[in-house]
Amino acid sequence: MFRDRQDAGQKLGASLELLQLQDPIVLALPRGGVPVAAEVAKVLKAPLDLAIVRKVGAPGNPELAVAAIVDGDPPDVVLNREIVEAYALGNSALRVLIAQERPELERRRTEYRGKGRPLSVAGKTVVIVDDGAATGTTMKVAIRALKRRSPRKIIVALPVAPPEVVDELAQEADLTICLNQPARFRALSYYYGNFPQLSDSEILDVMAAARGDWRNAEERRRSGAQTPNKSRHDAGT
Repeated sequence: MFRDRQDAGQKLGASLELLQLQDPIVLALPRGGVPVAAEVAKVLKAPLDLAIVRKVGAPGNPELAVAAIVDGDPPDVVLNREIVEAYALGNSALRVLIAQERPELERRRTEYRGKGRPLSVAGKTVVIVDDGAATGTTMKVAIRALKRRSPRKIIVALPVAPPEVVDELAQEADLTICLNQPARFRALSYYYGNFPQLSDSEILDVMAAARGDWRNAEERRRSGAQTPNKSRHDAGT
């Protein structure tokens, strides 16, 4: 069991740090994945961004996803081919359903990012983080969309998920790390001592703090790179 999402993130970060990832960037699935990912980003000294996913429900059954829209520049649409075929949805019907969900994606993007643009993942090692995965559906959609954006590698990082979900995600990502894989998976909150619901304002606070940590880490890195040169120059005078 994890004390809270921060504890889960610190433990995930420690496991990922051993991999010595090249050019990592950490993407959080909001809301619950954000505090976890912030700790991972801190350990890896990597920038943090969001992977904002909006489900597109089937006609008359909004809980069943026929597709999903993943925020980006431009956004990506990922279809659930089996559900599309089961409902015999043509291109025009799909366009209508997708158009209905775009305003909510835009609202979330504006709420979380303001006028900021998503970080580029091209050539980067992308670490996608959530606070757990009961079905892995949202994570799969995020992976498929990100593959279109030319990352170096995609790594899924989860504190807890059922083993069958981990296996499914391993087929999608280059590497999947999951710290706890209970055979009899219960509600996600069971695996945390403290598992509060998070508000949008709390997410914004965590993201702002993470950006500050990243800037400070970058400044320290640059200062450290410059110091040896100065020392050698002083030693020679």
